[in-house]
Order: sequence, then structure tokens, then C-alpha cells
Amino acid sequence: MKKDIKKIVLAYSGGLDTSVMIQWLKENYDNPEIIAVSGDVGQADELEGLEEKALKTGASKFYALDLKDAFVEDIIFPCLKANAVYENVYLLGTAFARPIIGKGLVDIAIQEGADAICHGCTGKGNDQVRFELAIKAFAPDMHIIAPWRTWELKSRDDEIEYAEKHNIPLKINRETNYSKDKNVWHLSHEGLDLEDPMNEPKYDDILEMGVTPENAPDVPTYIELEFEKGIPVALDGKKMKGQDLLLALNEVGGKNGIGIIDMVENRLVGMKSRGVYETPGGTILYKAHELLETITLDKDTQHFKQHVGIKFGELLYNGLWFTPLREALSAFADKTSETVNGTVKLKLYKGNITSAGISSPDTLYSEQIASFGEDDSYDQNDSAGFINLFGLPIKVKAMQDAKKQK
Repeated sequence: MKKDIKKIVLAYSGGLDTSVMIQWLKENYDNPEIIAVSGDVGQADELEGLEEKALKTGASKFYALDLKDAFVEDIIFPCLKANAVYENVYLLGTAFARPIIGKGLVDIAIQEGADAICHGCTGKGNDQVRFELAIKAFAPDMHIIAPWRTWELKSRDDEIEYAEKHNIPLKINRETNYSKDKNVWHLSHEGLDLEDPMNEPKYDDILEMGVTPENAPDVPTYIELEFEKGIPVALDGKKMKGQDLLLALNEVGGKNGIGIIDMVENRLVGMKSRGVYETPGGTILYKAHELLETITLDKDTQHFKQHVGIKFGELLYNGLWFTPLREALSAFADKTSETVNGTVKLKLYKGNITSAGISSPDTLYSEQIASFGEDDSYDQNDSAGFINLFGLPIKVKAMQDAKKQK
């Protein structure tokens, strides 16, 4: 360990890891000054009392960075426009928050003249990579401290014991010690009984953003979302800024059992991990955006964008937000979103989202051409020549096979 470090900026959530870290850093780095920094990305009540707690447990300063609007506008919406998703179902809630928090840590570290930035990510997780790559993007020479990779505490039970020994207050106990991550987009749950994929999640105990489909209303809820250039701008005819719109969708989606997934994912560090994610509002936005693109994008663009969404999701999941490739893919998403304008009506019912109508001033759907009725725009006789040319390779191959059999 470096002993000449005098000032450390600590990414401080007030959770188990960072609660014990202030004391541990002082013990192991010759009593440096600790500046606790929390990035507010919509954790709501989890931020209550953090400043008091940080100062009481040894921090000299506490910063609460209000990142909510920037989080939604600069991270979430660009990912929505790109259809970013990881392994088909994960809507990247934890990964979304890391680039903007990492940038905030660097800003405070430079402002305060800190010698190092410390994070509480485990050596088994993805977040250590995401935070450290964000730090390297803006402060490449900054020393990074990751206690989980070096300290003597080998489990969350060890951390709880350390906290109890040093009279560090915790909001959890050994029985409710799920590892959680919360922001305006989602809430994740990992650990305890969830570590065995055979265990059905105890949804009634862990869900916080909504209810299970079984407990949702017996009647459907209808909503309308309006988009401009791929960005949601109004809910049920009411113009709203991004954060407020997302909060409203979280409420209506949660009530209807929307956006609960249970998945085993492939972590960047090589292992598989099981988690339960709640993403009610985000799930609604992705579905509405996908439906709108079906009538506003041409076939080749729509199909190619599916590949872009997968790659974009991998980049974000792997902590590669501040990279030339991600910026280039964002430029592609911006261009292809120029015509993604219109209104989507959705029916929410017991965990399901179904289309109840789509309209756009830029629609490529022509009822006249697609109609089964009589029309003057499409000559069905043209299809014969098209099929002959399109199927020519198949015909040639069949003729060649027939020759070989003689």
C-alpha cells in the first residue's frame, strides 16, 4: 500500500462496503483525509442521512452530486435511442450509472487536489472496471484504491463484524443482506438465497418498485407515449422532462407488475452471476421505442440497428462508455432517430406490455400498399420476376445437384 497518500476521494453510497471503508482507509493509509462523494442518480431515501453518517465515521467533507437529470438525458436516453441491451433482457440499470458517477468523482478529486480515488467495488464484479475506466478517461494518472482486492475482510459477514466492532451504523443485518443497487432507472438484488439459481426469488419480500404480475390489477391500464427523434417527451399528452417522465412510468409500470426479470448473466470478469432486476419504467420505454421504430425505420436500418443495440449494450456493460466506438455508435443512433417521431399507445396488464396503436408523421407504413383489398400502387404480377431472380441461386444449385445424380 502507498503510505504517502494524504487525501482520498471515496465513492460513498453509505452501503455496507463504503460504510466500513472510511475507518479502514484511515487505519491502513496513515490517517489520510477522506472526502466522501455520493452521486445522486435517483436513490431517493437511500441518500438520507449520508452526510451525517460520513462525517461521524471519519470523513472531513461530504459532497452530494445531483446527477439525476444528466443521468437520464446524457446516459439513459442515448442508450434508449441505440436500443442498448445486454444478453437480450438486461436493461443495464447498474451499468448506466457508472460513467457519470465516475466522471463526478474525478471532478471532485481534481477540485480538492486529492492523491487517490477509492471505490467499494468487489474484485469479482463489473463495477470495478466501469469506475476505473471512467477515472482513467479523465484522470489517467490518478491512483486508484480498491480495498476489496487487498483487505483482510473476505465476506459481507466480515464487513458487518468489522462495522459492529467499530460502532459503524448500518441499515442492514445478516438476514436482509442482499446486495442492492438503486437508481431512477432500476433496482437490482443479488446474494443470499439468490446465489442458487434453483431458488425462486422471494418477490413479496424483495420487490420495492412494484408488485408481481399476480398482485397487479385485474383490469388493464392504457398509456400514451410521445417521442421526438427517439426521445420520450410526453406521457398521456402531458409534456414532461426526462426524469419526471421516467418516475411516472416507474409508478404505473410498478403497479402493473412490469419489468421484473430474473437472470443469470455473464459478468465481464468471467463468472456467471444471478440477479433479480426491477425496471418498470425502462421496460415500458424500450417497448414503446421498439414499436415506433417498426413504422419509422426502413428494413435494413431496423435490422442493422439490432446488431448496434447488442454491441452498444456490451460496451456499456463492460465500462467502455468513454471510447471512440461508443461515440461513433451514438452518432449512428442519433442519425437513425431523426425520423423516430410519433405516439405509441400501450396496454399494461399483469406484467405484459402490448401495443394498442402506433402513429407517426414519418411512418413508412402504407395501408394502401399493404392492404389485402384492391389498390393501384402494387402490381402483383411484378412478384413473379422478383421471385425468379431472388430464387435463381437455389434453382442453379438444384440443377447442378441433378446433374451429379445422373
